[in-house]
Amino acid sequence: FSQSPQMLTGSWTEYSRLPENYLRGCKWAPDGSCILTNSADNVLRLYNLPPQIYSYNWDSLPEMHPALRMAEGDTIYDYCWYPKMTSLDPETCFLASSSRDNPIHVWDAFYGEVRASFRAYNHLDELTAALSLCFTPDGSQLYCGFEKTVRVFHTERPGRDCEERPTAVKKQGQGGIISCLAFSPCQSVYACGSFSRCAGLYSCQDGTLLALLPTRHHGGLTHLLFSPDGNYLYTGGRKDPEILCWDLREPDNVLFTLKRNVSTNQRIYFDLDASGRYLISGDTEGAVWVWDTHTVPPEATEELLEPQLRFRAHWDCTNGISIHPFMPLLATSSGQRQFPWPSDSEDDSGPDGVTAPQESREDNTLRVWWAGPTSTAAAAVEESGDQSADTAAAAVEA
Repeated sequence: FSQSPQMLTGSWTEYSRLPENYLRGCKWAPDGSCILTNSADNVLRLYNLPPQIYSYNWDSLPEMHPALRMAEGDTIYDYCWYPKMTSLDPETCFLASSSRDNPIHVWDAFYGEVRASFRAYNHLDELTAALSLCFTPDGSQLYCGFEKTVRVFHTERPGRDCEERPTAVKKQGQGGIISCLAFSPCQSVYACGSFSRCAGLYSCQDGTLLALLPTRHHGGLTHLLFSPDGNYLYTGGRKDPEILCWDLREPDNVLFTLKRNVSTNQRIYFDLDASGRYLISGDTEGAVWVWDTHTVPPEATEELLEPQLRFRAHWDCTNGISIHPFMPLLATSSGQRQFPWPSDSEDDSGPDGVTAPQESREDNTLRVWWAGPTSTAAAAVEESGDQSADTAAAAVEA
């Protein structure tokens, strides 16, 4: 990230067929073979990487078109990949999604069909939708966030049987809707973010509350992420420009703060590279911010960390960002709901009767970027190893 990434390809025609079909995030598959997107038309789209990317033949990269479309019945709240997914084993190629007034669906990532459903019911025995989803690191369980509750399903047992774990009892604990979930990569701990503007740490064994982080965000939490070593937790909220880094060894204080432009309630994702050094986030102005977390002094507290790099990725809100698991590739998605100015409903003609043109910043696209050094790009692809080559071959076959 010493220089701005180079855009390779993307998808834009797919999202121009319907008005205001803006994207709402993108996520690389765990094996890096494909990209999953969510958009306002309530369709999950799966894109395979063009084979030319693996051969360093970038001059003839075509526009990407979805290999699969998986349509939900209403607004998609959250979606996630099965963490052990690999294209070499079709049985592991699936993902989960949750949408309004619908059960949680498990989709086959090879054929785009529903494999199974998980159903959650409230105290009136009415179907209720999960607001957030996350598989455990081993993929054996699916954790789902609801109002003041986390429900735990066993991946191999679809249906309505689940374990309920309240996060607030008699106004004690973490209230609000559990809007985001994440698991520590090193310990048997998971984190819950809620619209009550706070985050809590819980034991995976029985859901015991281990720590409730101080309420420091200005809006409800929309995304949280553990560092690869499990020592740090990054949290971000809606209409909140700050990403806070918490040292979980001393969870009472914020270690440092990262600032971006977030002026809407939309979920703005951020991501860490595999080493945990670089944190990357989009913002509502279309820019991408890159911070080097290794530049923080060892005993820093409440320090504002300046970005190492900032570049414009889209003309509209960059809401989704995802780093490839092992190659220096970056995926970004953009778009947001456009509200017309008050003058749009009035007479826009000027003094001579000429209608003034309306400035449009609509940009509903998925883009793939090369974030490595361009002079050694071919070598970097070759050095990704035998496992990377196998994954690339599987992606081409798929």
